[in-house]
Amino acid sequence: MTAAALPYWRLSGFYFFYFCLLGGTAPFLGLYFAHLGFSPARIGELVAIPMLMRCIAPNLWGWLGDVTGRRLAIVRFGALCTLAGFALILFDKRYAWLALVMALHAFFWHAVLPQFEVITLAHLREQAARYSQIRLWGSIGFICTVVGLGELFDRFSLDAYPWALIVIMLGILASSLWVPDARPEFRGPGLGEGGFIAQLRRPGVAAFYLCVGLMQLSHGPYYTFLSIHLETLGYSRATIGQLWALGVVAEVILFIGMARILGRFSLRQVLLACFLLAALRWLLLGGLAGHLWVLLLAQLMHAATFGAFHAAAIHFVQRSFGPRQQGQGQALYAALAGIGGALGAVYSGYTWNALGAFWTFAIASLAALGAAAIIALPSRSTPD
Repeated sequence: MTAAALPYWRLSGFYFFYFCLLGGTAPFLGLYFAHLGFSPARIGELVAIPMLMRCIAPNLWGWLGDVTGRRLAIVRFGALCTLAGFALILFDKRYAWLALVMALHAFFWHAVLPQFEVITLAHLREQAARYSQIRLWGSIGFICTVVGLGELFDRFSLDAYPWALIVIMLGILASSLWVPDARPEFRGPGLGEGGFIAQLRRPGVAAFYLCVGLMQLSHGPYYTFLSIHLETLGYSRATIGQLWALGVVAEVILFIGMARILGRFSLRQVLLACFLLAALRWLLLGGLAGHLWVLLLAQLMHAATFGAFHAAAIHFVQRSFGPRQQGQGQALYAALAGIGGALGAVYSGYTWNALGAFWTFAIASLAALGAAAIIALPSRSTPD
């Protein structure tokens, strides 16, 4: 496939809208539940539910995509059902109903991205190094959303929050209809032989997925309580949105140069740096976020703790599984991230009042250090 044949803007447009939704949920979902009057424990539980769905849904949809090969149909169906499921939030705001809405829409939302990653890489083929150049538009979508919604909620009530997300979900559905289909091709003999389980047993694969879970567990307090933490420290919602955006601006810059980084350093080196910087970042956010310059530095670290980590992880999954297992490989990545994220959201919900912000983020730092220790061990059980 030549560069001219690559549907760059169609693929990029989908990432833009998909991560607009993440930009609407990561900084503001906890704030919205606090606006509705829920306690930190209940907020942690509600935020954890979509992450738990991420443990279940991607594997089911990944298996279905590998068996049928109809990944784009799954993406479009998932986008439609995500919209329909979330729209139920307009009818009730009680805890049980919100829990149902979180579970229902997330079951389909998490069906979408792993399958779309396979489609994107199938379009790229020998141009796989250009993945970051497409994925950066997701980061731009995130930036637009956190800045725009931050300004919106400073001027108007958070009661508008569900409607803002519904508009974004309409964008995801519309962009999915614009993307052309593509299927992965065999890249050489041997890769994919023995089935999915056999590939999981290859050196480094199990260690990689364990590190994924630990890294996402460490992000639990960040995605669940950072906005609440900063609002308590006196930052306005507009400023909070801008701070979230700053982290993703750094991520965009990282994505632009990621191909060179991966060409110069091994995956082990990139992942180790990501985990160590994450451990430092959580300590800064937990203990020194009241100092603006420290907060700015911590947000710039998002380039490593999310951007470099995610790009390296996608490359690792692509090289570790054959064409018939790509969907399951990406789905397992999403599922382990979901398990870690859910555990992080739940534990932070219970420790936030009991231990405070510093110790909640300190636990996250320890989880990131655990992942760094696994990667640093020089053995055949860790990725090269």
